[in-house]
Amino acid sequence: MKPIPFVTLDQPSYGRPLDVSPLIRRVIAENPSKFTYHGTGTYIVGHGDVAVIDPGPLLDSHRDALAAALDGERVRAILVTHCHADHSPLAAWLREVTGAPTVAFGPHVRADAEERDEDIDDDADDDRAEVKIEESTDYAFDPDARVADGEIAALGPGWTLRAVHTPGHTSNHLCFALDEEHALFTGDHIMGWSTTVISPPDGDMRAYLSSLHAVRRRSDAVLWPTHGAPVPDPGPFIDAYIAHRLEREAQVLAAVRAGTAQIKPMVKQLYANVDTKLHKPAARSVLAHLVKLVDDGLVVADGAIGLKATFYPA
Repeated sequence: MKPIPFVTLDQPSYGRPLDVSPLIRRVIAENPSKFTYHGTGTYIVGHGDVAVIDPGPLLDSHRDALAAALDGERVRAILVTHCHADHSPLAAWLREVTGAPTVAFGPHVRADAEERDEDIDDDADDDRAEVKIEESTDYAFDPDARVADGEIAALGPGWTLRAVHTPGHTSNHLCFALDEEHALFTGDHIMGWSTTVISPPDGDMRAYLSSLHAVRRRSDAVLWPTHGAPVPDPGPFIDAYIAHRLEREAQVLAAVRAGTAQIKPMVKQLYANVDTKLHKPAARSVLAHLVKLVDDGLVVADGAIGLKATFYPA
């Protein structure tokens, strides 16, 4: 597959706010993992009166770092891109200590128990520590203010943040556009270091591709992901993101047509050069492609569509 031009981020100095533009500071939480890269990047927008984007995980060191970085500032709004546990949990603490409202598209939609349990269906000899397919979900988060696509999410002296609804990674995923710098905070929709996991049922590949095209049509000068380095030339980067997904979809369809009928062997075949620790999240993305291919009428499933289903060409 043609590589995506990912940008390397130097090892951060955890807990220290870094000025990354005239209006933006970033504080990186020390929660590195196979899903978060070096950690969650919390953004502070403005000076004096500020907004905070993705306060991050329940980590004492990150809470203390944010408290220090915000000393003397007035927090006007707490913006959350989506409700995974590396993005939203510290919003409750920050709201309590500052009185600022939390702002997001809405809470995370719960899957039913059967769909959630399927995520941990493993062979007996699997390493149980590797069952996790992404950061866990913060179901407790429900924003004070809900914003839809195009609405102003927060205002301050010299800065304006607008909501850009980008469903796909999760149905409630938002990016936030900073008008004054033509910048877009992309959460997990577009990451500087990796592709993102699309995990049905809340994750939706068709919606994700549509959201990528919507961001591509914008005129942002720079993308600021929650994980990874900024993307200073968004157009070619997003084109590569889209091409990667479409190429993977073509590979999944070709595999089904060649007789590979189940997801587990399909992942072993298509992700042979990828660390096996990432095969479980890869399986969720393959499932997302198959859901779309079934909807497109190109593939049929034997029974309910899920990780253990059998798929055939239509």
